Amino acid sequence: MEKIKMTTPLVEMDGDEMTRILWKMIKDELLHPFIELNTEYYDLGLEYRNETNDQVTIDSAEATKKYGVAVKCATITPNAARMEEYTLKEMWKSPNGTIRAILDGTVFRAPIIVKGIEPCVKNWKKPITIARHAYGDVYKGTEMKIPGAGKAELVFTGEDGTEVRELIHQFNGEGIIQGMHNINGSISSFARSCFNYALDTKQDLWFATKDTISKKYDHTFKDIFQEIFDKEYVDKFEKAGITYFYTLIDDAVARVMKSEGGYIWACKNYDGDVMSDMVSSAFGSLAMMTSVLVSPDGNYEYEAAHGTVQRHYYKHLKGEETSTNSVATIYAWTGALRKRGELDGNKELMEFADKLEKATVATIENGTMTKDLALITTLDNVKVVNSQDFILAIRNTLEEML
Repeated sequence: MEKIKMTTPLVEMDGDEMTRILWKMIKDELLHPFIELNTEYYDLGLEYRNETNDQVTIDSAEATKKYGVAVKCATITPNAARMEEYTLKEMWKSPNGTIRAILDGTVFRAPIIVKGIEPCVKNWKKPITIARHAYGDVYKGTEMKIPGAGKAELVFTGEDGTEVRELIHQFNGEGIIQGMHNINGSISSFARSCFNYALDTKQDLWFATKDTISKKYDHTFKDIFQEIFDKEYVDKFEKAGITYFYTLIDDAVARVMKSEGGYIWACKNYDGDVMSDMVSSAFGSLAMMTSVLVSPDGNYEYEAAHGTVQRHYYKHLKGEETSTNSVATIYAWTGALRKRGELDGNKELMEFADKLEKATVATIENGTMTKDLALITTLDNVKVVNSQDFILAIRNTLEEML
């Protein structure tokens, strides 16, 4: 068959470790044979981020603004051990955090539902979509180790020189402090993204913070959401037959565990990071979740919601066989290709993305899967395959469909 052509490039952000290996396999086996792949490539592997002083991450985010659609591989956020392992100039910040801050969007994550992979929570019948704020909080935090006794203060200096001070803590010995922030404009964008996504998908929207404890920080989130909803969305939600409500994060967790699913759960940045992993794992696997960053300007960045699968990468380097689940990374590509096709009016590209997803699901439902899924499936007589053979099996299914 003739390869599908692309008129506008995707921004391609390569990544680290085992997911970088899978990235190449997916391109070689599932994309290049069928598409004249048109991408603007950025290497977000930790070595090159270090070489460019992380400028490559900034450049990739700016390119996303230019072209409108990006696809990203999982990347390492370095800690002290990674500093030594990769001989880094400094402990570079999360590339996801940098990109999200530049695009100022909201991350929507939802589990990929497959027959034979049953949720751990028995009453979950429908997907739960996590809407994660993508700016600020601990991801833009400033931290300090306190060497000994003394006073720590939070200080704001206005443009006119006026100072406002709040005591953080009177230290009697060593300790740690962290300063974090958010901005009302980004919180407003987060709220509107969530309300619009709820209307688009006809799902109820929940929002939760801890405003009873954080009476200024979290309460501001709550107030902005409610103000925007009351002014701009209350009638639209009523017409669509969906609801919005706010509750405390601990109450939301309790409600989620007893629910059937089928709604959007909006969370602050850190809460969304943690809860999306809980939801994806409880639905089957961290590698079975879609993730897309949607900016208020209409830019989209698709990624896998999990990490770089470090343990499998070390096995791979030793020449040992791995059985690494590539589904979320495949869906990052299909999501980006579908959106590129939608924006360009390229129906063939959209249809290809749909078929690749169907082929991926069909491969698993027909009993061929990676080890992580084989351990939890209710299907009988499954075939456990290695990382490459799983992708090759999907290719065979896809070729039959095409």
